[in-house]
Order: sequence, then structure tokens, then C-alpha cells
Amino acid sequence: MTTRRGVLRGIAAGGAAVPLAALGPATAQAAPAARNGGVRTGFEMLRAGGYRELRGQKVGMVANPTAVIRDLSHEVDVMHGSSAVDLVAVFGPEHGFRGSAQAGGSEGSYKDPRTGIAVYDAYAKTPQQIADYFLKSGIDTVVFDIQDVGARFYTYIWTMFDCMRAAIQAGKRFVVLDRPNPLGGVEATGPVLHTGYASGVGREPIAQQHAMTVGELARLFDGEFLDGKAKPQVVQMRGWRRGMAWEETGLPWVLPSPNMPTIGTAVAYPGMGLFEAVNISEGRGTTVPFEMVGAPYADWHWADDLNGLNLPGVRFREAYFAPTFSKWANQNCGGVQLFVTDRRRFDPIRTALAMIISARRLYPKDFAWRESKSPYWIDLLTGSDQVRTAIDGGANVDQVVAGWQADLARFRAQRRRYLLYR
Repeated sequence: MTTRRGVLRGIAAGGAAVPLAALGPATAQAAPAARNGGVRTGFEMLRAGGYRELRGQKVGMVANPTAVIRDLSHEVDVMHGSSAVDLVAVFGPEHGFRGSAQAGGSEGSYKDPRTGIAVYDAYAKTPQQIADYFLKSGIDTVVFDIQDVGARFYTYIWTMFDCMRAAIQAGKRFVVLDRPNPLGGVEATGPVLHTGYASGVGREPIAQQHAMTVGELARLFDGEFLDGKAKPQVVQMRGWRRGMAWEETGLPWVLPSPNMPTIGTAVAYPGMGLFEAVNISEGRGTTVPFEMVGAPYADWHWADDLNGLNLPGVRFREAYFAPTFSKWANQNCGGVQLFVTDRRRFDPIRTALAMIISARRLYPKDFAWRESKSPYWIDLLTGSDQVRTAIDGGANVDQVVAGWQADLARFRAQRRRYLLYR
């Protein structure tokens, strides 16, 4: 695995195992970059320039609770209170503008009680429906600012993509206020989506861990998939560099969705999100989603087997829990808690696949892929049937990973053309 540069020094860099949940907002407050001013987001740069990119425009903002400034005020509230910008509409993604909805849900359309601004529900809408919202709201410019977590199946980047398509249809400008890739954004990894497997968790062929900022992704989406018609304007960050750990940015971690509570969750998610595709709880309904996984049929053998694999940068604790909702709700589950010991060596996708292969081997009568309309959810999350068919055929994790290397090499070359930061 490619070594990440600039990871947090002295934390999870070897030595005793550190739970992912320990590497959260409290750590960020003590990071050196926080004391030195840290990263300035795209919104901070926009505001410092007196919103000149938005002057004379009626603005609609695609945002959720992560669109905050350093004092934790929401950007919509800040812009609403400024005479320098004319903010007239907000467009909410999955989980909603204020973030109250669970996975697969949204808050609907309503008038925001704090600002009186119209909020339109953009989740699970077609580009034409979103374009109709843009026209109805009377906006001239669409502004996107949502914190991504670096995984292809995290839906906010596809909300951005659909809004870009809608902006083309409605004849609107598109502006992206950039934010860090919390995983460092050093090197793309994992399988690349095949076009026949497009869905709401992956519209176009990018890698599962794409290693790009949302601004860079907007440039790639436009150049590769939208024929250059959206022409997104990216307001770049200042002070961010590739390989920077979140704790070094000096920025607060605001959970981007209800089951992404800490930066540690985000570190695990590009791989551990695959547990949504099997009949093993991914930890929804616990306090450590995507770090605690299990099922009623699993037991202590799983932790022993996984630790025996000596996977780089990670250890496993035998764990028992009863999720309060989602899979296996209110049932006692056996399983494991994931502990990252070295972020530089930890590969979340390879780790998750090794875990799935182990569970399938240990519990062959109980383990199952979750079916969907396509027909398997794992195919949508990984972007093709390659991973599932390889595992079902008895492949080990190295053989599964080898199966996507040609696609990944092509994506890495494509990605480099759109990068904005070193």
C-alpha cells in the first residue's frame, strides 16, 4: 500500500493499538495546525474575499450540517446575515440540510425556521427534477459545500454530480467551495465502478477510495462525464496538502451523516462500508458504526482468525453487542471491534475484504450476500460483480485485489489531470 505522507505524528503510528473513536474532535483541538491557523476552507476564502465570486447573483446552496465556519456557525446562517451575498434557496442531500434524517432518508422540502429560506429536497431526485427546483427558486448560481469522506459510495458526491447535470439543464453557474479529503487524498485505491453498475451509490467510473477533494472531483466529473458543459468554479482551500491527517487541518469534525460520528469512522468507512452488503451488522445502532461489526452467528473464532492474518495497521477485539436499529436490531451479536494501530499502513478496503472472506469461511451455513434489485448490493458498492464472484470462487484477498488493478491504474492516470493540490 502507498504510504500516506504527513499523517498525524505520534498518534496511531505504531505501538499500542488505538481505537478509531479515540482519534476524533478532541485530538483535532490539540493538533499543531490548529494552533497555527490550519487549513482555510473554500468558504473561508470566499468570505475573506467579500463573496466577490457571488456578487450580483441570486445564490442557492447545496449544504448539510458540515458547512460550518471555525466558530461552528453554519455558513447558510452566516451568508443570510451578510448584505454582500443574496442567498435565496438551499438544497438538501441525503439526511437533509439540517441532518436529522437517517440513512436513505431526507427532510423533505420546507421553509427553514431559522432563516426563512426555502429548502428543497434534492435527495434521490433526477437531474431534471433538481433543474426544476433551480428554476423555481430563481437562483443564478449553485454553490456546493458538503464534507465528503473519500469513498465512492458516500452519496454526497453524487448529489454534487446530479446538481452539476441539473445546472447544465437549467443554465446555472456551479461553484464548489472546497474542503479536505479527510483520508489524506494521496493515492486512489480499490475497485473502479463499471458503467453497467451505476446507481445512487456510484454514478460513474471512479475508484472506491478516490483520493480527491470535492473540488477536484467536480473538475473530473465535468471533464470526463459531462463534456465540459458544467464548467465548475472551484474556490480552493489554502494550507491543505495531500497526506495531511484531519487532525492537522485545525478544522472541527462535524459528523457528515448520523453514522459518521468521528474521523476514525471515516478512516474505516471506505472498506467497512462493504458490510452493508452482507448479513453482518455494520454497527449501525451502536456508538461505533463501521468499527464494530457482527452477527448472531459469529463468535470469538472470528477475532482470533483475523488477528492471525496479521493485516497491516490493524488489530481486532472480540466484541458482543445488540444494535438498537438496522440489521439484527435488538439481537445479541458476536463479532469484532476494529482498532487501527497505524493509519499509514492500514488499507480499509483490503482489510474489509479479508474480514468478509474470513467470515464466509468460518460460518459457511450462515453467511450471505444481501440481495438487491441488481441483484447483489455488494456489486453496487464495489462497482461490478468481480469482487463477489472472485470470493464465491474461493479467491484469497490478494487475488481479489489483483482483479481490479488494471482499472485502477487507468483511473489513477485520469485522476492526476484534475488535481489542484500537491
